[in-house]
Order: sequence, then C-alpha cells, then structure tokens
Amino acid sequence: MATDIVIPNVGESVTTGVISTWLKADGDFVERDETVLELETDKVTMEITAPAAGSLKQMAAEGDEVEVGAVVGAVDESAEKPAAAAAVSSEPATAESAEPSSPAPKVADAPAPSPEPAPAATPAAAAPHSNGDYRTTPLAERIARENNVDLSRVVGTGAGGKIREQDVLAFLQSAQASVGVLIGATGGGKIPATASGQSGPSRAVSRKKMTPLRQRIASRLVEAQQTAAMLTTFNECDMTAVMALRKRYKEAFAEKHGVGLGFMSFFVKAVVNGLLTSPMVNSSIVEGDDGSPAIEQHNYCDIAIAVSSPRGLVVPVIRNAETLSFAGIESKVKELALRARDGKLELSEMMGGTFTITNGGIFGSLMSTPILNPPQSAILGMHTIKKRAVENPDKPGEVSLRPMMYLAVSYDHRIIDGSEAVTFLVAIKDAIENPERLMLDL
Repeated sequence: MATDIVIPNVGESVTTGVISTWLKADGDFVERDETVLELETDKVTMEITAPAAGSLKQMAAEGDEVEVGAVVGAVDESAEKPAAAAAVSSEPATAESAEPSSPAPKVADAPAPSPEPAPAATPAAAAPHSNGDYRTTPLAERIARENNVDLSRVVGTGAGGKIREQDVLAFLQSAQASVGVLIGATGGGKIPATASGQSGPSRAVSRKKMTPLRQRIASRLVEAQQTAAMLTTFNECDMTAVMALRKRYKEAFAEKHGVGLGFMSFFVKAVVNGLLTSPMVNSSIVEGDDGSPAIEQHNYCDIAIAVSSPRGLVVPVIRNAETLSFAGIESKVKELALRARDGKLELSEMMGGTFTITNGGIFGSLMSTPILNPPQSAILGMHTIKKRAVENPDKPGEVSLRPMMYLAVSYDHRIIDGSEAVTFLVAIKDAIENPERLMLDL
C-alpha cells in the first residue's frame, strides 16, 4: 500500500510553492515523519515530512511549481527496511569508525577529513548526502559537482550546518574561487586559454528562475511605490550615550539574561515610545464597510524587523513589543534571526506587523530611503555609525567627533502629515540620545 505525499495548506494567501530540494532520493527508505523535501512559497519555506515509513517514490522534480493539495510523491509501506539502512542514519559510519580506539563522530561534530577522496558516485548512490566533514542537500551536491566546488570551503546555513543550494550559489558568486579557475553559476572549468597561452576573461552568462519569495518581495515593493504617497524625512542621532551604556552593562546583561545587549532593543523601545505618542504613524489604510477607504488605528505595537536570509528579505514580527523588556526584545530578535537564517519561520510569524524597522547599517549603508511594507504606513531605516564633527552638546560652541547615525522615516503622506512624521522621528532621536528616558518610561 502506498501513502501519498500531499502539499499541505499553509495559509489562505498561499496557493502554490516550488520544490526547492528533495532531501531523500527516489527509492530511499524513509521513516514516518522524516523530512523528505523542502517547499518554498512566496512567504515561507517549509519542510514536508513522510506520512509513513517505506520506500519513497518522487512524482515531482526539484524546481517544479506545485499547487496546495497536489500529490508530489508517495511512500510504499510494503517495502521492507534494508539491512544497510542503519548506515544511512544521522551518524554515518566513516573510515575512522573501523578503528576501535576512535569512535565514529557525528556529522555535526565536524570530524577530520578523510585522507583520500571518495570515489565518484552515481546520482542514485548520493542518497546519504554526507560528504566527510559536511552534510549537503542533493541539489547543493549536484551544483557543487558541476561547478568543481570544494564543499569543505562552503559554509552551510541549513539545520545543523547542512550545506544548501543557496550556500553553494553564494560561494560561486564570491571571490573565493581558486586562482586560475573560473567557477560560474552555469558551469565550472578552467578559463579558456588564448593563443598566447594566457588565460582570457570570462564572458559567461547565467540565468535562473526567480524564486517565489523574491517574486513576492518584488511585487510588494512595486505595490508600495504605486499605491502610497511615500515621503521620507531624515534626521541624525548621537549614539554616544547608548554606546557608553551598552559598553558599561553588556557583560552583566548577557550574564543575567543569556542574550547580548544590542542596539536593536534601544530602537524598538524608542519606536514604541514614538508610536504611543504619534498613533497615526501606527495606523494603516483599509477598505471600510461601505467599500470606501478607512483608517485603522492600532492600540498595540507589533514591530516587524527586516532580516536578510539566504533566500531573501523576510520581515518577522515582534508581537506586543510595548510589553517587552530590553531582554525580551533582544531574545525575540535573536530567535527570529536564527529561524530566518535556517528557513524555519512560519507564515504566521511574518503577518500583521504595524510598523517596520530595517537596519541597512549592518551592511555599511550610510543613508537610504526605506520602502513601506504594505499595508503599514511608516518604516524606520537605521544606518551605519560614523564619527563626524558636530557641536558638543555638553559644551555649546565646541566642535568634537561624535558617533553619529542617520535615521530615515518613510511614511504614507495620505494619512500621516509631515509634521507628525517629523515629530515621531525627533521622539526616536531624543530617546536614543537620552536612553535613561527609555529606562524610566518617559
């Protein structure tokens, strides 16, 4: 008897997805609830598990777009578990395991590399996808093989350090290729030699399908540009006080709360403080009962934090941020960032934000105009900290070097007036420059 593997319903607005990776090969024996494939939708990446134990039959290929409810595979429950299945467990046997004095280490423990490379395997034999010191997905292993990539040089961002296709592609686009070898996204090989024997420049061109998540990001950005009367107001804030406070207490904070004290908790607190005094910034335009535009105000602060993940930009939400302490905010930010990196965010965690914070400063951005995250009406852009010559606030008339950050608030001018946007941004600036006000809830 065979049990179908069906694409589940992950949300009202998600109707299709793309099979990004089959984690098990066709014909492999799988256990019940074992992850067999990864499905990428326009909002979230999810793992699909086996509904029963048995032999896997793939009915769709990697890269295929499938609808919710579609059958993409089946598990033959009548198949017997092969005797060698134990060797394809989470702790595969290695050459070192044959030595009684040295027990076989786990894959995640990064054992020493084997002295000789393993012989080339056929696609069917690549089922374990454990390659010495690292684990890979089938697609990542295939891309690496086609492009002559040494997987020991690739950093895996999957669960348990697993190397995914995005990691290999990122490596291909980096400058880490060996001297004299061109590794392109469409194929590897040595740079063709010219008549003089010198290596010539590459003119390789690659093209790949835009992922559902990237398509969704693109459509939402265009939607924001076309539907909102978007303006941006700028200001700068002196980070001296926050940096001094963070330096003074970061060790004690980490020891007590088990999480580092970063700048994001200060800015989330400052934003919440500003939203409570400028409620229109925490509002959005919706369709009223009679079909005409209406303004929906929120009495809570669900702060969305833009996070860069291997698959693109995602914006998980910190619910009721107005109720959280500094430690609570830092813990939530860390949790969401790790889940985003590993592709573990759920759709519900990225819906319903009332305001967004994006930090281009971690990539070195000095100034930018962030784009709204519909249906929200405002977004704060943080930027890199640079020392600049400004007037010393403690000694008027004296110029000194101070760590400064440019801040930008983009807002929908249809419901937020310029004066309110500027007042909101100044409130954030004042809170950052006087962090004791945040501590005292002033």
